[in-house]
This record gives sequence, C-alpha cells and structure tokens, in this order.
Amino acid sequence: MMTEPSVPEELLSALRKHQRVLIAAHTNPDPDAMGSCLALAWALRSIGADALVFNEDGLPERLRFLTLPGPVLSSLESLPCEPDLVACLDCGDRARLGEVLQPLLDRVPSVNIDHHLANPLFGTEANWVDPGMAATGEMIAMIAKALRSTLHGALAEALYVAISADTGNFSYGNTTAGALRMVAEMVEEGLDISLLREKMENNWSETRLRLWGRLMQDALILEEGRLAVSLITRDTLRECNATRDDTEGFVEQLRRLRGVRVALMLREEEKDGKVQTKASLRSSGKDNVRDVAAQFGGGGHRNAAGATLPLDAEKALTVMQPYIRFVWNRVK
Repeated sequence: MMTEPSVPEELLSALRKHQRVLIAAHTNPDPDAMGSCLALAWALRSIGADALVFNEDGLPERLRFLTLPGPVLSSLESLPCEPDLVACLDCGDRARLGEVLQPLLDRVPSVNIDHHLANPLFGTEANWVDPGMAATGEMIAMIAKALRSTLHGALAEALYVAISADTGNFSYGNTTAGALRMVAEMVEEGLDISLLREKMENNWSETRLRLWGRLMQDALILEEGRLAVSLITRDTLRECNATRDDTEGFVEQLRRLRGVRVALMLREEEKDGKVQTKASLRSSGKDNVRDVAAQFGGGGHRNAAGATLPLDAEKALTVMQPYIRFVWNRVK
C-alpha cells in the first residue's frame, strides 16, 4: 500500500495561528472551488477562527442548496475588518482570484492550496500544491481531519460536492483511492449521498433544459468525428434568457459522443466593453488538453482544462483547432 500524503505542517501552523481568515477561490467558481471554500470555513470555525468566504462572482445558483457557514461575500466592502490571512483555494495562479482581491493580497499574508499542475506557489506563508490529488476538496478534507474536525454534516456535504464534481462522480482517471476513502468516512459519519445527489442533479430550471436542447442541436462535429464543439454566443444566451451558469457541465455532454476525443465549449462574454471567449476543454485517456489551454494562457489538468481568449467564439475555434489536432497527432 502506498504511503498516504500528509498536510504540510507549515500550512496547518498558518491556519491555526490566524484568527481572521478570508477564504477565496477562482472567479466563476466550479463545485470543487466553492465546495472547498465552504468546507474549509466550517473546519476553521470548528477551532474558533473567524472564517469568511469570498468570491468575486458570488455563490453559483446551482450550489445554493448547500448549508453555508455564513454569506458568500462578493465585495470586500462587506468585510467587517481586514483579515489576518487569505486562504487561496483551487487557483492555478494568483490572477485567477480576480481583480478585487489583488490589492488585499499585496498586504495580507496568504496560503495557497491547489491541485493544478504548474501552480507558481504564490502563497506568502505556505503553499500546498499536489497535482496528484483528485480535487482541492480532497486536500481540504485532509486539512479538516488534521484540525480535528469530524467529516459530517454541512462540512461533509461541501466536501462531497467538491470531490465528486472534479472526479466526474468518481469516474475520471484522476479519482484517487484517498478520495474514495474520504467519502467512505463521510458516509460512516452519516452523509446521505442519495439525498445530496438529488439536490445536486435534479434542480434544473426550464431555461437550462431548453438551452441545452438548443446547444445539442447546434453542436459541431469536426475532424472526422474526433472533435465536438459548442459555440455559445452572447446572442444565444440572450435569446434563451440564459446565464453562464446554465452552461456549466455542458462540455461533458459533448464528450459522450462515440468517437469524440476532445470536447470544446466556447462561451462568449463581455468584459470592459470587449468580447472574450471562455474555452472549456475535455478529453479522455492520454489526450492532453492542458497543453492546448496553456498555449492561450490557461491551464488545468490533462483531461480537463480551460483558457480565456480575447476573441469571439468563432475566431477562438479557428485559432485553437490546430493545437487540438496536435494533441491526438502525437498520441499513438
């Protein structure tokens, strides 16, 4: 049996010694990012710390069934006082935390907890970056146990959401034995997985349903069936009365098509009066889409990655397609 990894002592020391901790993850948070933040807040509160969760984009609609340790702040003006420490979770680099937090990070100590490859170790007090972890949620579960928190109740629910989402409900190649053991322990402590999955999966709006129907119909199948693409323009979202949150998870559906090796979702948005496109890539096996995302300043994992391009969706596809083609040309 392999030796289980342990939480770095310098990280635990930093979390224990600071009374006021602001916990933040990347903007447009996915379930791993937000679930990890909420779980760490519960764990720190169990040892008497004043832990608050911040995200520039707030709490995603689809995660509002979770029990919160307090409001998820989206403005630093809502802080009752300046924190002693910023805990940065699930961020491949500091910029992904968003613009609002950058001045605070310049003057307040920080710790960096992440599982993304090539993280630059931007924490000023401690860094724990382990790409071998299934999810940041798995790392937070280990921290919670090290802090003597029991993995039950709202803490366990947040951890399960985080870990299950980043492992594709424990079906992706990144699923670790450690993550499965953590979930087993949470079940032993009373976690009701069936009830939680009911809340996670059966909460769609009609808008989301109809948007996905349209995206399915409009999907592009390219490169002799090896590449499936969804172009989500601003017009599409307006016409469907949908939001970006309604698109989350759709890229996984593209990968279900037989013969598809890379799935690509390109979603337009506007920032500072200019159009940009968020690219989400998924693959299976040895097809490394992280290398594609890295060409455009993004990152992620071998089979799940993303980037932001200063282009509309159609132009983004044009520039990305040759790099995607390279992925399977080098895998024999």
